[in-house]
Amino acid sequence: MTANQRYFLVGIGGSGMMPLAMILAGRGASVAGSDRSLDQGRVPAKFDALRALGVTLHPQDGSGITAPDQIVVASAAVEETVADLVTATRLGCPRLTRAELNARLFNASALPIGVAGTSGKSTVTGMIAAILHAAGGDPTVMNGAVMKDFASADRPFASALVGRGDAYVSEVDESDGSIALYSPRIAVLNNVSLDHKSLEELNRLFAAFIGKAAHAIVNIDNPDAAALALALPRDRVTRFAIDRAADLQATDVVEEPFAASFSLGGTRVRLAVPGRHNVANALAAIGAALAAGIPLDQAIAGIERFTGLKRRFDLVGSAGGVAVIDDFGHNPDKIAATLDTLHAFPGRLLLLFQPHGYGPLKVMRRELIAMFAAKLAPGDRLVMPDPVYQGGTVTREVTSADIVGDIAIAGGDARHIPDRDAAAAALVAEAAPGDRIVVMGARDDTLPLLAQRMVEMLGAR
Repeated sequence: MTANQRYFLVGIGGSGMMPLAMILAGRGASVAGSDRSLDQGRVPAKFDALRALGVTLHPQDGSGITAPDQIVVASAAVEETVADLVTATRLGCPRLTRAELNARLFNASALPIGVAGTSGKSTVTGMIAAILHAAGGDPTVMNGAVMKDFASADRPFASALVGRGDAYVSEVDESDGSIALYSPRIAVLNNVSLDHKSLEELNRLFAAFIGKAAHAIVNIDNPDAAALALALPRDRVTRFAIDRAADLQATDVVEEPFAASFSLGGTRVRLAVPGRHNVANALAAIGAALAAGIPLDQAIAGIERFTGLKRRFDLVGSAGGVAVIDDFGHNPDKIAATLDTLHAFPGRLLLLFQPHGYGPLKVMRRELIAMFAAKLAPGDRLVMPDPVYQGGTVTREVTSADIVGDIAIAGGDARHIPDRDAAAAALVAEAAPGDRIVVMGARDDTLPLLAQRMVEMLGAR
């Protein structure tokens, strides 16, 4: 359905758009696109990687859309006033959202495997990819993060795989409701927690998603997910857990600074990624692999090869006795999981958390404050710059200063430093041997560059 078709992706460098561009190009489509970050000169290596795949890039000024047979794809975040969309409307080009295009590719596959949940989607998707690839399944994979296992010097942005096998593995997004577009054969539900929508709405969306599947893999350590699993016929669901009896239960969990191990049945499993949350992620991926017909021993061998994702508890480097970790944590559950993993071992935490937007900050305000108040240990320091802003209209009802003020009232050590570079410099100046600096946030692909600069700044002190 893609060969010889012409696509133009508006916002082609985004974490959800770039892997789609890779898949389309790999399947023989003509792919072009534009991006605000390209025009601003941000992360040029990303756009060089797209050009290397044969993707043609244009300024975001409408000049790349020239004929009505181009299928124009844009994420929901792109305003209709952007020149590319104005031109597409004038020429009468077919239009798709990012999610609509991905759902079409997903639903047309022989074995669609969808990964849902408020947290852990990208990691579980990468884990399933590692298992299926190791087992010879040659899957197509759409991920929102770079999979280290498939990255190389000539392919540094490996957030997609283009395979010849039956499986199309994709994370699916509940934040914009587009999860409703997907019809999975195998559905994974990691967890249900507050992020972009109310819990009531999230539960409706996730229930419908797993209800479509021939088989669902559900985390029953999460109360909302466990309740949704009860509504499914028993033979159509695999329940996994750490803290309670389940079809797949991890026992005897042992954590290390950058690894974890556990027992599954009579087999000891060792992961090259840390934290109890990654043990749960591994159970989800193993469950999906079993449902796809992979034997348990091959699933375990594949999961043990998984080395992680960029921006998921990613050790960027160390200097002067201080480690710098880059992490995608941006909602209460994700941040809490990272802090719990780090607090299992000695060392003060110096956190730079850049919120991923003013809207999410408003939705998550109460939960973020409660989480930081509970999870910041004595001596830990949180610094928050202003939320990421990359253009467009936005309502700034709740700010980083509001969050920091409430955390301080609750007893946490938090500061608002509006400028991100100044916030980073303040943490570097304060860091002492044994500290861990953690850069956290989403929707900003320059955060890894900031983390790397912080390592360099530490080394230069």
